[in-house]
Amino acid sequence: MTDTKIRFDGPIVMIGLGSIGRGFLPLLERHIAFDRSKFVCIDPVDTDRRLLDERKLKFMKVGLTKANHREVLTPLLNTGPGRGMIVNVSVDTSSVDIMDLCHDLNCFYIDTVAEPWLGFYDDPKLTLSQRSNYALRERVLDLRKRKPGGVTMVNCCGANPGMVSWFVKEALLNVARDTGIKTDVPKTREEWAALMQRVGVKGIHVAERDTQRARDPKPRNKFVNTWSVEGFVSEGLQPAELGYGTHEKGLPPNGFRHDFGSGAGIYLAQAGAGTKVRTWTPTAKAQHGFLVTHNEAISIPDYFTVREGDKVVYRPTCHYAYHPCDDAILSLHEMAGNAWARQPTWKILDETEIVDGVDELGVLLYGHAKNAYWYGSRLSIEQARKLAPYQNATGLQVTSAVLAGIFWMLENPDRGIMEADEVDFKRCLEVQRPYLGEVFGEYTDWTPLAGRPGLFAEELDTSDPWQFTNVLVR
Repeated sequence: MTDTKIRFDGPIVMIGLGSIGRGFLPLLERHIAFDRSKFVCIDPVDTDRRLLDERKLKFMKVGLTKANHREVLTPLLNTGPGRGMIVNVSVDTSSVDIMDLCHDLNCFYIDTVAEPWLGFYDDPKLTLSQRSNYALRERVLDLRKRKPGGVTMVNCCGANPGMVSWFVKEALLNVARDTGIKTDVPKTREEWAALMQRVGVKGIHVAERDTQRARDPKPRNKFVNTWSVEGFVSEGLQPAELGYGTHEKGLPPNGFRHDFGSGAGIYLAQAGAGTKVRTWTPTAKAQHGFLVTHNEAISIPDYFTVREGDKVVYRPTCHYAYHPCDDAILSLHEMAGNAWARQPTWKILDETEIVDGVDELGVLLYGHAKNAYWYGSRLSIEQARKLAPYQNATGLQVTSAVLAGIFWMLENPDRGIMEADEVDFKRCLEVQRPYLGEVFGEYTDWTPLAGRPGLFAEELDTSDPWQFTNVLVR
């Protein structure tokens, strides 16, 4: 348990009282001294408002929209003293529009995802490129260009995106040390990118395995998960996305480039929830994961890009490779069989409904002299219960990252809009580590060619095991 504490005297608005909002609440009380009379939680559903009533904290049952968000939020943030702060742990609320408001009001802001307003994810008027996470990130970067500087706002600061970007830097330093490359801790983005290139990393999997197991079997026609079902389904039905590295020889089947923005990512013309990739985690070893779109799959390779003038000379491939809990796997299978129609009901497993299991979430840096290195957190449900209430292992990895991001934000109050890749990874992990269970690294000789082709012929690039075409399950 960490005894880290910080004080904040301004008003705090927490948007969202879902699984992450509930889990963050006790961490907020434990680590941030705040004026309880100036705290308010906003959510369109009041199912769990008792948690606030018991604490004598204000709750507003309201759904934020593009039309009303300024009218609703402005008076709550202007109560003083000093700057206000928004902690956005909701869905269907535009990160860009709320950050725009916070910039105008000189208020802090943090969220866990670049979220759009309701209707974006399945808008038939948008192209696949336009409804991608790549596009959502470009909106945030565009706001930063239009309104540079000002109060600090941290975008995409959960477990992933968020914590995994800090793991990438820690892992890179470890691999550099273990391969005999002497280096100081880089101080700039350019220095970090140069080190990644020097170490010879071809790419990064955000490799996760959730083995948490429910007491009761999943019922038919209900989506069951260990974190936001709305969030998972939405990103699962976006096109599969990844950052595409300079070592790749060509686009994968069904792969396309965007015609705007940084150029760091590509997308596949198929749902992420229907796209599998080969990956590796320490407990499960070799496994298939889903290539679900995530912000870090674009922000990490963009951050570690090396340029000579306008030419990109080095960039690692990066993507999520997610094996959710068994009930979520069944839920996705059920959805896919019904042409991706969502189940009429859903359930997020809380800490009382899970009998055992861990969430093992980390980053697999591959293609260097020692082949591949996984570094991350292995947190069990038993550990999560002891560390903090109202959350399972998956949720605690997220809420503790939000806490860490707030600490850095308040300690660095005038940095403008920042991505998790750009904040102090050591400070954030210092705050977060007590909530992460076992944090460790492990090397492996596994590659996507292991055990292949087996009984069936395959088109494989044996000259480079780490080509994405070898990783993709077809």
